[in-house]
Amino acid sequence: MAEIATHTHGAGTRFCERCGHTLEQRPVEGKMLPACPACGFIVYADPKVAAGVIVALDGQVVLLKRGIEPSIGKWVFPGGYVDRGEPTEVAAAREAREEVGLEVAVEDLLGVYSYLGVPVVLIVYTGRVVGGTLRGNAETQEVQTFSLPEIPWEDLAFRSTADALRAWVARCT
Repeated sequence: MAEIATHTHGAGTRFCERCGHTLEQRPVEGKMLPACPACGFIVYADPKVAAGVIVALDGQVVLLKRGIEPSIGKWVFPGGYVDRGEPTEVAAAREAREEVGLEVAVEDLLGVYSYLGVPVVLIVYTGRVVGGTLRGNAETQEVQTFSLPEIPWEDLAFRSTADALRAWVARCT
């Protein structure tokens, strides 16, 4: 399989949210973490939570080619970041509507995907198309359906994309 990109995020917090002092790296609980030398505040970076949904349309899996970084031009199923306070199932359905134009009824939890050193935790559901029209948006280069043998395994965007699709295919066969 081709090298699958990972998500990257900004450099992180630079200033203390309590007193505004510049943070420094300090060993805390066996890890180097940003800490304030003035007030002692320690920054624990939370993971980013994303949700996605894998659906079939006319017996074929719906994938989109990313039009934004990371992994622009690579294939994924509909998914994206969960808004604060938004249930993950709602986020998965919202992303399907936004990215591929389909109204989706979220059904079952397929899996939760997290990897060492990757700040994104991806929650993936299976779903059923209940409406809409297959179309992309500004973040999508292309939307396409694939039969199981046609899935572009060598051109998937992320390790989590491949892992979730493998789990989904195993359920289908």
